[in-house]
Amino acid sequence: MFYAPKGKRNPVCRPGEFRFAAAGLDHGHIYGMCNGLLEAGAELKCVYDPDPEKVAQFREAFPEAAVCDSYEEILADPEIRMVACAAIPCDRAPIGIRTMRAGKDFFSDKAPLITFDQLAECRTVTAETGRKFMAYFSERLHVECAVYAGKLVREGVIGRVIHMDGFGPHRLALETRPDWFFEGEKSGGILCDIGCHQIEQFLHFTGARDAKIEFARTANYNNASHDRFEDFGEVTLTGDNGASAHIRVDWFTPDSLPVWGDGRVFLIGTEGTIELRKYINIATQETSDHLFLCTNHETRHIETAGTVGFPFFGKLIRDCLDRSETAMAQEHVFRVMELALRAQQTARFDNFAPRP
Repeated sequence: MFYAPKGKRNPVCRPGEFRFAAAGLDHGHIYGMCNGLLEAGAELKCVYDPDPEKVAQFREAFPEAAVCDSYEEILADPEIRMVACAAIPCDRAPIGIRTMRAGKDFFSDKAPLITFDQLAECRTVTAETGRKFMAYFSERLHVECAVYAGKLVREGVIGRVIHMDGFGPHRLALETRPDWFFEGEKSGGILCDIGCHQIEQFLHFTGARDAKIEFARTANYNNASHDRFEDFGEVTLTGDNGASAHIRVDWFTPDSLPVWGDGRVFLIGTEGTIELRKYINIATQETSDHLFLCTNHETRHIETAGTVGFPFFGKLIRDCLDRSETAMAQEHVFRVMELALRAQQTARFDNFAPRP
């Protein structure tokens, strides 16, 4: 929950040119979001959350952030260009809509929205205001081996990508989770919440613009005290360009693993394959960002940690300043979430949790 990578400072703007606020501190991803923006040259002006304990904890990491008494204070400040938000998932879209209507860009933790009604309204408001509604898909944007894999794919090193397997296991850490985490109407469900990471990567790596949900399933295997909680989910998709994917997400990271999850991506191309072992090379190396490349010409293990950086954040800042679209297309965000919502809506749910 508090995964917050740090990279090298690489400013893309002048001092004071891009100021932002943090608001909604319900998920620890806000720390990674702020790290990325600060390393790219942004300045964190202020923070707001109704919980003073969360604010105090946040300011231990970011003491430069002044404390606001209300969210209206942020919306009224003409110096603030963007708001970074990790509120409870069901609240992110409504906060984003208010923010965009106040003339500011919005950067949300994933999932940035959890219903089709929210999706429709966000699409309408971005079109009306011209503001950005961006999402922190950290499992690609804040992982150096995933960034490097994107470069290899763009260069055609493995040919046309025809299939992706994406695995997103997470540690449950039951005792640390707030009540809303177990409520689908607030968290969005497992395929919406953490499945959107994998769907985003599928569209990005294969170049598909849309996809069909072929199969979706969720289950509760081990949480009898939360009947409707989904601790396992899987989806298969076929892209509009013929590429396919199988995605599996779960809350079953074993206690002995020294990271929160053994996240992996496998890409099959017409001329080679790529495997990403994002956070650990299990039982071999406890370092992160391992990429395994196999083509007709070579087989290599490439360790990318500390070599690639996180260019998304600088591009996002420049997009906000220049009104361009280089970091991520707005329609890409909405299409990812449309597919995640379709998967979540159509998924069969089975409750296999053992009874006392």
